[in-house]
Amino acid sequence: MSKRVGMEASFAIAEAAKLAETEVVAAYPITPQTHIVERLSEIVADGELDAEFICVESEHSAMSACIGSSAVGARTFTATAGQGLELMHEVLYVAASSRLPIVMAVANRALSGPLNVWGDHSDVMATRDCGWIQYFTENAQEAFDLTLCAFKIAEAPEVLFPLMVHLDGFHVSHVVEPLYLLEKEEIAGFIPPLRYPFPLDPRKPVTMGAFAPPVLYTESKKALEVALRSTKETILRVWKEFGDAFGRYYNPVESYRAEDADTLLLAIGSFTETATVAIDTLRDRGEKVGLIRLRLWRPFPFDEVRAALRSAQQVIIFDRAISLGGPGGPLCSEIKSALYQEPKKPKIVSFIGGLGGRDITPQQFEQMFARCRELIDKKIDVEYETIGVRE
Repeated sequence: MSKRVGMEASFAIAEAAKLAETEVVAAYPITPQTHIVERLSEIVADGELDAEFICVESEHSAMSACIGSSAVGARTFTATAGQGLELMHEVLYVAASSRLPIVMAVANRALSGPLNVWGDHSDVMATRDCGWIQYFTENAQEAFDLTLCAFKIAEAPEVLFPLMVHLDGFHVSHVVEPLYLLEKEEIAGFIPPLRYPFPLDPRKPVTMGAFAPPVLYTESKKALEVALRSTKETILRVWKEFGDAFGRYYNPVESYRAEDADTLLLAIGSFTETATVAIDTLRDRGEKVGLIRLRLWRPFPFDEVRAALRSAQQVIIFDRAISLGGPGGPLCSEIKSALYQEPKKPKIVSFIGGLGGRDITPQQFEQMFARCRELIDKKIDVEYETIGVRE
């Protein structure tokens, strides 16, 4: 039976990788991800998991090693954060275009400069178009559950894509929370054995990652795009199967007290839990407000986003990253794009905050709702506003 324990999310992810019977872990330590692979190295060294743990000299090497192990048909896991994810950057595209089902946890971290080891979403936004399935978690329970799901999704024969599980650095990765751990016998059968259909074999040599001239490159990218979008059906099916089996359901877009709301806040990551406190306070005052959580990032859930926002009069988009020199928040840009062709669109107000690990309080979320009303009532048109900037 499931047991309730107190555990930080980093250790919970390591436990999920153990339960999934990961065969190869290749990783390099970087704050705030280090606890994940540090714990996994202990699990392997203690004989709790029969796996190869490869200590590499950089994150670029870590992803390169993962590509090699996945290509021969081994269940492969890694983890990284911030600058480590960016050092992997060129190799991320290789993993996706090679259709290798690598699972990677990313403890989201701010990017330099200035140097900062705390969390925001600048790293994930810099890699949003690399061809990986990507989704967000809010707490340790979700990090555990959705890492388990990640193996089943990525390795499904109709999917075969690498998958990133995002968790906020420090706000989730280093926080000890109560969660329900599953036992090995409980997940027996949930994650089937990996049978990668195209394993490298010296007895049957093939070419991988070959040169593609202009006459072929466009078609290969189009095929990759079509295939990535088609993974959504399997993602939803696996999440439902997990919910049916263990009672915790996940969806691409989730709501909180949003049924009759005229003003909605849309955000991703752990700060959505903080936002619920503000929503409850404002509801108690009689304000019709609600929250939309975006969980699935790639493939982007266009239909679910449009349905969730269709009845709102105004929508606040909260970003924890800034598109420098651009329109403000990358999440806001995506939502505006998704709604562009809708016949009736809500008014969009963009806020950026929580950069470099700075907290956003429930009171500041309340301020966003108040400022949203002020901007709309006074017909003030701004690209975005930043929350919590000291004067």
